[in-house]
Amino acid sequence: MEKAKKSVRLRNRIFQFLLFFKERFDLHEGKEDELETIDYIKKNVEFKGANLWILIFAIFVASVGLNVNSTAVIIGAMLISPLMGPIMGIGMAAGINDFELLKTSLKNLGIAVLISILTSTIYFSFTPLNDAQSELLARTEPSIWDVLIALFGGLAGIVAGSRKEKSNAIPGVAIATALMPPLCTAGYGLATGNLYYFFGAFYLFFINSVFISLSTYLIVRFMNYPKKEFMDRKREKTVRNYITIFTLLTIIPSVYLAYNIVTRTFWEKSANEFLKTEMDFPRTQVIASNLNYDADSSGIEVSLIGERIDEEQIAILQRKLDAFKLKKTHLKIKQSGDTGTDMNVLRSDILKDLYERNEVLIQNKDRRIALLEREIAEYDQTSRQVMNIAREAKINHKNLESFSINRTIVAQLSDQKQDTLLMAYAKFKVRPNREETQRLTQWLKLRTNSDSVAVIIN
Repeated sequence: MEKAKKSVRLRNRIFQFLLFFKERFDLHEGKEDELETIDYIKKNVEFKGANLWILIFAIFVASVGLNVNSTAVIIGAMLISPLMGPIMGIGMAAGINDFELLKTSLKNLGIAVLISILTSTIYFSFTPLNDAQSELLARTEPSIWDVLIALFGGLAGIVAGSRKEKSNAIPGVAIATALMPPLCTAGYGLATGNLYYFFGAFYLFFINSVFISLSTYLIVRFMNYPKKEFMDRKREKTVRNYITIFTLLTIIPSVYLAYNIVTRTFWEKSANEFLKTEMDFPRTQVIASNLNYDADSSGIEVSLIGERIDEEQIAILQRKLDAFKLKKTHLKIKQSGDTGTDMNVLRSDILKDLYERNEVLIQNKDRRIALLEREIAEYDQTSRQVMNIAREAKINHKNLESFSINRTIVAQLSDQKQDTLLMAYAKFKVRPNREETQRLTQWLKLRTNSDSVAVIIN
């Protein structure tokens, strides 16, 4: 009997625990009416009038940001951008079987993409700054992280869009998934004739768009949004078939592309680990390395300077590739003196390596110089202030003979910490009483804008 009671109590606790979590994670809590949410997304699908001009101006802003390598400007442009509308519209249309909304969303997304690439191409064709900066190069090749950001960002966007109280999540998704910079980078690729940049950037935009749409589709289906009703059953079946075909044609290639991105990311990580671990020689240095991933036959190309590595060592390194999960990977080592080695390329690699190393050293020295200059300036400022503060203190304390003030480091031995303290030394003809000492201390706190001042009286 007692066991039965314990069993009942345990089941009740488990039930309450599950109920608690269900209430906490219930997406229907605070949800806007489904038709209102559908209407809200439909309104943001259209690209005409003000929306189109906002997009053009945002593309110019983002292009300038990429051109001058300014992260803040790029983020501002992404906040302005209205690109999220048609992408979420595609996911919504697939989720509720609305073929008209799907066609409208695809048409407007196509217009937005065309206008964006055209605008950025025009900008990069006339800008005097032609170098590809780090912010631009970061948008030329998608990684596993871009896929994850697009997926989870899209989930956050549609959940936020389905609430009664709209939040800033959708602009946040536009920033996180970076929809606009890849289109600007694609325009840069066209303007400079670099098709690698164009296709790489457009590939990143495609991945982001597909996974945001997929996230929207999943949430709409999960929350049982009402599907579009048709008077004609035959028409309804045709629309559903079209939607299903479109969904499969979108999801299957994107999953395959995402798989390739994940595989390449892991391969690059293993290749870098191999270079770091195995390509470490006492009298030979790696001056350049190039990773070329291919699903069937990948390659690691390394340029060395110093004592030559013999063929036996190279064969051992090739065999070690399997231990780093680098199967179907060929190791190519270029050394000075090798037949077919381009000495100009090797010299270029050496100069590049020296330049990068020296640049880091110069930056470190610049930081140290700036720190020392700042400390000297602070010391000089404090030195000039001492005489001024001493003269002011003399007005209130007639017996004051000499005065000094400076910041010092105090070690707190109780908690093994150190703190900066303003310390003052004051010599009087006649030793002041306690009240005058307190008055001097309080005045110094106000005069120096310090929380604490230690005053030594002589």
